[in-house]
Amino acid sequence: MPTILFIHGWRLFFYSNEGSEPIHVHAEKGDMECKYWLLTEELDIREAFAYNLTPSARREIRKIIFEHFDLIIEAWNQHFK
Repeated sequence: MPTILFIHGWRLFFYSNEGSEPIHVHAEKGDMECKYWLLTEELDIREAFAYNLTPSARREIRKIIFEHFDLIIEAWNQHFK
């Protein structure tokens, strides 16, 4: 599970066995977890999974992913290609 980033209590990471899936990132903070697809063509993200996310936590993690969009894609490409 390569960790990409620790920020504001969030840990963003990949699972090493998911390289056959489109680019995405997992995040966890406390008992909250989520997974977001990174839509590189649209420069957007889409929630694929969420557990225990509050509305404010959802806004926070979306903002973090958008702010680090290029870093996440670069880390994905380095890890899986």
